[in-house]
Amino acid sequence: MRFDRRELAGAVADVGVLVPIAVALIVSNGLSATAVLLPAGLLYIAAALTYGLPIPVQPLKAFGAIAIAKGLGSDEIAAGALLMGVVFVFLGRLRLLDVAARAFPKALIRGVQLTVGLLFLKIAWGLVLDPPKSFAEHALPAAWAVPLAAVGVVAALSLRRFPIALVLVLGGVAVMVALGASDAALGPSELAFPSLDWATMATAFTVLVLPQLPLSFANSCLATADAARVYFGEKAATVRPGRLATSFGSANLFAGAIGGMPVCHGAGGLTAHVAFGARTGGAPLAMGIALLVLALGFGAGLAALLTAFPLPILAALLATAGLLHISLLRDLREPWAWALALAVGLVGFQLHLALALGGGLVVYWGLRLAGALARARPRTA
Repeated sequence: MRFDRRELAGAVADVGVLVPIAVALIVSNGLSATAVLLPAGLLYIAAALTYGLPIPVQPLKAFGAIAIAKGLGSDEIAAGALLMGVVFVFLGRLRLLDVAARAFPKALIRGVQLTVGLLFLKIAWGLVLDPPKSFAEHALPAAWAVPLAAVGVVAALSLRRFPIALVLVLGGVAVMVALGASDAALGPSELAFPSLDWATMATAFTVLVLPQLPLSFANSCLATADAARVYFGEKAATVRPGRLATSFGSANLFAGAIGGMPVCHGAGGLTAHVAFGARTGGAPLAMGIALLVLALGFGAGLAALLTAFPLPILAALLATAGLLHISLLRDLREPWAWALALAVGLVGFQLHLALALGGGLVVYWGLRLAGALARARPRTA
């Protein structure tokens, strides 16, 4: 493992996804700050030791967005995390996802990655144009936030050879401490273990789990394994869809048990880590240790402290990762592959990823079958 400046810069490059969702779940949904960061920190450490590569850890994005929008309590969120854990540990241990992955052509996976890249850009734009309520006290007006974020994107893209992500995040931490130091407190926050019944489980499954399943299958498993192969070749041989499902599924069983934030891996997060310098398991190990220190050492005051982190910095890192993730499409060669990837990406972004995946599979395999039948048809004179 490596722990130089570029590796540490890559380690913090994905905070643009983690921080806003974590803060909202703590402030709006009443989750314990320690319970939110502890599963993410432990999964980062497990990923570092298991894969030896900068495999990312992110909140479940659709799951988190719905929970925040509907104001669901910690019991429903915990039930959803437990259900996600059971589903993906089961699929991962039986290697069903490794078998299913063979049915998805590269163009379809690139379409999923396009969807994720566009979602990153959308979230980044929302952070500066319409800041989350959790950050309202310290948020800059859009007239300042938008150009600052744009400058951050230009700097992040043009200075990636240097530890620019580390500089940006450390600058954000300095601002955060200066604005929120009065609310800081030492020690972990109190853990509230969930109270579950059939009604809570049913609500969690229908409202939170069902919308998240296709995104986790496509992005956390298939697209992350594919991106790892693109970036690391044979070194990523152990990064298989089923293994990824098992690792983040296990973390969600723990998250659900302590009333914490459900987590996953993500291809966009892998792009963020790699783009800013991460090349080994040193990046996730450093990030995991940092999250454990925050969860156990400062969890009691973390809710107020994190809301002071500058949103333009988060937006800049997130937008940069989105643009670089979209650039994965550059290895497509055939026009049909570009057409399929663009169609899947845009439908997934505008409508629903499950619809995009299903439609893309039908089109791809339908054309393959039609071509096979045409070749098998006897020629007439």
